This record gives sequence, C-alpha cells and structure tokens, in this order.
Amino acid sequence: MKSVPFCHLHFHTCYSLLDSAVKVKDAMKAATELGMEYLAMTDHGVLYGAVEFYKAAYAAGIKPIMGCEVYVARHGIDEKSSQRNNMHLVLLAETQEGYENLVKLVSTAHLEGVYYKPRIDKALLRKYSKGLIGLSACLRGEVNEACMQGELDKAEALAREYSDILGENNFFLELQDHGLADQKEANRNILEISKRTGLPLVATNDVHYIRKEHAAAHDALICLQRGDLVADPNRHRYEGDQFYMKSGAEMAALFPDHPEAIANTVEIARRCNVEFFFPDKAEDLHFPEFPLPDGFRRHKDYLVHLGKTGLKKLYGIEDLDHPKDEREQEIHERFYYEVGVIEKTNYISYFLVVADFIQWARRQAIPVGPGRGSGAGSLLAYSLEITTVDPLKYSLIFERFLNPDRVSPPDFDIDFCPTRRQQVIQYVRDKYGADCVAQIITFGTLGAKTLM
Repeated sequence: MKSVPFCHLHFHTCYSLLDSAVKVKDAMKAATELGMEYLAMTDHGVLYGAVEFYKAAYAAGIKPIMGCEVYVARHGIDEKSSQRNNMHLVLLAETQEGYENLVKLVSTAHLEGVYYKPRIDKALLRKYSKGLIGLSACLRGEVNEACMQGELDKAEALAREYSDILGENNFFLELQDHGLADQKEANRNILEISKRTGLPLVATNDVHYIRKEHAAAHDALICLQRGDLVADPNRHRYEGDQFYMKSGAEMAALFPDHPEAIANTVEIARRCNVEFFFPDKAEDLHFPEFPLPDGFRRHKDYLVHLGKTGLKKLYGIEDLDHPKDEREQEIHERFYYEVGVIEKTNYISYFLVVADFIQWARRQAIPVGPGRGSGAGSLLAYSLEITTVDPLKYSLIFERFLNPDRVSPPDFDIDFCPTRRQQVIQYVRDKYGADCVAQIITFGTLGAKTLM
C-alpha cells in the first residue's frame, strides 16, 4: 500500500492511565515502520508523558507534537451538576508560549477544576489560548456532540465560539471514522458546519492501541479501569477494533472525498514547533531566590554563617576558622570543601531554602524526619539541621550526594508528619511564590505478576 503523508494528532499513550495500552517506545517504533515523520501526544487531561514522549520521539527521528485532550466544563468549572457536562477538546501546542499555556491550563484543571475529571472552561481557555491549536475531538466534543444529535445551529454557534477563542485558522473540525453509526451521522453534519463557517477539517483516529489485534487486550484494560467483568454484556467498552494506529493510506481510504483533511494533519504538525530544554550544567538550574537578612550581601556568606552556628551547637566548635585540634581541623576542611562544591554546582540557594522550611516546620512543632538517602552524607546539611544524622560518626560520604561531575540535581529525602505536611507546602508557597512550587508524581506499573 502506497505511503500517504499523515500525522496522528489524536493519540493516547499509556499515560492516559488505564485507558490506553500504547507504550511510548512502541509508539515510536510503529510510527517509524509506518513512515511517519510526526506524532502527537494527546492524553486525557494530563501531560504526564510529555518528557518521555519528547525524548523518545527525537531519538526515533520523529517530530513530537505536544498536546492534551482536555476536559471542558460545559457551564464553567464551578458547575458540578453532571459528569456528562465534562466535554472533550484536543489542544496542540504550536509555540513555546502555547506549551506554557497548555501547562497552565492542565495544572489549573487539576488544582481548581476537578469534578470527576480535571476540567477547564472556556473563560480559562480564552485567557491562555495564545499559541494553541484546537481540534473538536471525538463525539464527546461539544461541536461533534451537537452534530451527532443533528443540532446544526447549535454546532455552528459552538464552532464559531471555539474559533473566536483560539483565533483564526487555529480551530479545526475533527473527522473520525471507527465504524460507528453515530460518527457517520456526526461527520455528515461536521461537513455542513465546515461549509457554513469556513473552518478547516482534519482527519484523526482516536488511537488507544497500536495494532488492530490489540483490541482485546485494550478491552481487558478498560475492565480493569472500571472494575467490570469481561463477561458482563452491559459493561462500558470501545465498540469495534478500529481505535488503533492506522497508516496514512488507511486514513486516506476512510476519507477519500476529503484529502484536505488528511493534508491538514501534516500542515498542523509543521506548524507545531515546541522545544524542551534539559539543563546539562549547574548554572542552567534555577532555584527560588532566598531573601537575605540584614547584614549579609552574599548568599554564600549567610550559608557559611548558619553552618558555623550549627557546628558550634553540634560539636562545640567556637571558632571554625581557627581549629584548635585535629578533630576541628577535619571538620574545618570537610565543611569548606562542601561549601566549595555547593558553590561551584550552584546549590547555595537550594540549601538555604530547604534549611528554611525544615527549620520553620520544627518551630511549628511539626514532626520532621532525620533525612534519608545520600543527603545524610553532607556535613553542611547536618549543620543546617536539614538532616539529623552525624556523617562523621557514621563515615558517610558527601560525594554520593553531590560532586562537581554530577549533572542531575541532588535532592534531600525529607519526611514530614502527613497530617501537617500541607502546612509546610503552604509556607513555601507563601514565602517563595506559588509559581516556584510544584509537587512531583511517581507512577507504578502493572506488571504480569501484579495482575495475577
């Protein structure tokens, strides 16, 4: 079959948790085999897989298109009357600003808009619309739903509204064909809306697995998600076996009368140019600015001052700069060596900020752990009360935590009382700014033994 230029712009990876069976590396391999030059990631309501997807795409020689299928609250994110009012919309980042806006939208959806799903609304979309391209999504998209229901005037009004929000030539009407009767009805009316409004068409496949024969495994995954039995005839399921990664030729065969809808996938992919920056040296890292108290002009001077104060308390050293015996000389050398490495690797502010919120927690009588991991090997951290384990007593090595050749930033593993942990986070937000505070997430995987 002759290769047809095409880009999948509606594509779910396994980061659409328990909804897609597509592993990122497998997706890149399949895209290469299909001769595709571009591939988009549009997971449901999240950007969890962005970094892995971006790196894997470039490693495979494929241009990554960063996107998300967001949930849109039909009547605003304050409305909580029905889960059915959580509509779908595909957003693709065309520019760097567009990706930043996409991050803001997804983050706000999780922090402020959760009702069954993390949602945005049109007011929020309008605020952060610059640099984004929108697609009308599946049958759960507002425009496509109205088309499916035969409400053409409503569909036209909604299409014009989204086009107005996103800007000229930034909203596309999405054609899909998975063999569903409702889609065929919707497509007929989407074509009419395109004629009425002049809005461009784009052909997509709602990819949830890579090959057609993977449909049964995906069906089992959906049962895991919902707690259903495969034997239950009334359970939720993806009808048919067409939600796979089709070739350009297969997509062109689905829409033979609308080659422009196929061509627009490549045109959109060419328009989307987002680059991620991965720091490869210490000076590329950015930390919140620690506010210096009166009497100090440099952060290093204040760090040394705090360290000396801590060493006096911990070891009884009155004057670190003039050691009086071999033991104090050892501490003097170790302390200034660590300070030198920390300065060279640009972690002075990091140490000050971490020491600040840990000491604040202790002043509030919030239980704090002793510090786990390689950070316990730092004498400076011990002197700042970041950790409470004496590295000299236990012969712990600082270089396991930080050394001049280490590229990836180190971190302290600190435990706070779970019932008051949020107070510590709020303190950091209030002092350093909410835009300087983020929480990390880890993912567990479902291995074969887990599922048995």
